[in-house]
Amino acid sequence: MRIVVTGGAGFIGANLCRVLVAGGHDVVAFDDLSTGSRSNLDGVGAELVEGTILDPAALDDVLTGAWSVVHLGARPSVPKSVADPMASHRTNATGTAEVLEAMRRVDVAHIVVASSSSVYGANPQLPKHEDLAPMPLSPYAASKLATEAYALAWGSSYGLGVLAFRFFNVFGPLQAPGHDYAAVVPAFVDAALAGRPLPVHGDGHQSRDFTFVGSVADVLADAAVRRVAHDRPVNLAFGSRVTVLELITELEAVLGRPLEREHHPLRAGDVPHSQADQASLRALFPDAEPLPLRTGLERTVAWFESRG
Repeated sequence: MRIVVTGGAGFIGANLCRVLVAGGHDVVAFDDLSTGSRSNLDGVGAELVEGTILDPAALDDVLTGAWSVVHLGARPSVPKSVADPMASHRTNATGTAEVLEAMRRVDVAHIVVASSSSVYGANPQLPKHEDLAPMPLSPYAASKLATEAYALAWGSSYGLGVLAFRFFNVFGPLQAPGHDYAAVVPAFVDAALAGRPLPVHGDGHQSRDFTFVGSVADVLADAAVRRVAHDRPVNLAFGSRVTVLELITELEAVLGRPLEREHHPLRAGDVPHSQADQASLRALFPDAEPLPLRTGLERTVAWFESRG
């Protein structure tokens, strides 16, 4: 079956393309290459179509005949959204509406969209379950809340099958160190391998639900192939809670040596703690299993080392 991945040349998208191609599917990666890279798809077997989700004609062409769309195309980064909120709005909110309208025009029945745990924002309750009131703290978080709201509204209004996933802190191979989405792991690995101090924002006691990209890609692929739909957003993470300092300890164990740290001020818009309630995910994907953090870090380090 033909599956279109917007943002398919990006970090998560290119990992997803690998899983889908390995499953025997006809995969099209649609990407403007603003944060993705052609090299991420080298040897993968997916077709790369360069274009923007803000171009209706290009969307009509690429979506025609699709079994499902996995919409990962976005402008990532909380700090970038604070610096330029309208750019985040145009790509993440308006861009999603353009994708949904193109689906209606060319009669595509199903979409998986990427939202973010950042929509929970200032809500202090842990773990984060999908019935909590969103309290976004950044323009990025607000734009992702709009992404999932538009998709679910289009699903209700026009009969589209929709599954809106809230990603937590995804990490793994293909995530460049300068990438601001869940950037702590690549930033730490890059600094450690180069012999630089690890840049810690704040005191390091903030916690995250780190999720290996392969685990995320497996769920996304299953959702697209089976056309899984749900009338509410779904957390895509497995309920872990690891502080930044604990992450450093794990990385030290993987590398077999202590790592120097350098503390910086907290970044605007960052939330102090994040952990997913996984009940909805387990109900829809009972066979999904996360890769352990240590194993994910080992694979991430190996990928960084393979780049020379």
